[in-house]
Amino acid sequence: MNSNRLTLIGIAVAVVLIAVYASVFVVNERQQAIVLRFGEIQDVKTEPGLYFKLPFSFAGADTVQIIEDRLLRLDLADQPPVQVSGGRFYEVDAFLTFKITDARKFRETVSGDLRQAADRLRTRFDAALRRVYGLRSFEAALSEERAEMMRQVRDLVRPDAQNLGLSVEDVRIVRTDLTAEVSQQTFDRMKAERLAEAERIRARGRETARRIRAVADRQVIEIVAEAQRESEILRGEGDAQRNGIFADAFGRDPEFFEFYRSMAAYQRALEGSDTTMVLSPNSEFFKFFKDATGATPPAGAGRQAPQ
Repeated sequence: MNSNRLTLIGIAVAVVLIAVYASVFVVNERQQAIVLRFGEIQDVKTEPGLYFKLPFSFAGADTVQIIEDRLLRLDLADQPPVQVSGGRFYEVDAFLTFKITDARKFRETVSGDLRQAADRLRTRFDAALRRVYGLRSFEAALSEERAEMMRQVRDLVRPDAQNLGLSVEDVRIVRTDLTAEVSQQTFDRMKAERLAEAERIRARGRETARRIRAVADRQVIEIVAEAQRESEILRGEGDAQRNGIFADAFGRDPEFFEFYRSMAAYQRALEGSDTTMVLSPNSEFFKFFKDATGATPPAGAGRQAPQ
């Protein structure tokens, strides 16, 4: 009798423990909990802690669905090329970050399935990205407009995300590369532009060189002309000074001056070894050969009397 009672007490305690265990659930700081009763949402727990529910969920009583309460990331990579305005294509990789902010709506729309919600969000994300890129020029995604493009994509995705109980926090474009075909076309275009620019620079350089040479030539002519003018002036002044000195010397001693000039004339006339002169011995040129004073000898002087 006592053994049966102990057995019953043990069974009762076990049932109570199992019921208590089945009635308790824990929500940590990275989770939210949706309490369901017969498939209907009864409560949503968004704060971390220890909570209670009706036990025996296998019988259709309260069940708990745990969902994320942290920032999540959705990557958009390896997608078909994105067309921009003008018909060219980019290979674009991007991602967005989001949170489940309305657990009740999240349960009602996608049954709390994060994978299903991510698939729907990815479709809308891709469409928004293509729309924003399609309104931009080829160079926009590589310029300062990129930040504005990311904000526009985020704003386009947010309404659909809210319909899923999600909140899109941010959008980031990771990579924007040219496709192989467009990359080669861009390279060829940039090469042609650089060659044209190089030719323009060379042409400007040649023109500048011509102007510099023309200025230099003109300066050379002006400098040489000025030098020649100054040299002629100096030469004239020197000649005047020389003539003045000669005139002064002649005035002081005419005989010596005449002798000096005759000696200079002899030197210039006889300077070459092959000089040939045909002159009369009585020429004025040789008067200092006959007399150091240059006096003309009397007629018959120097002749011997006939015997």
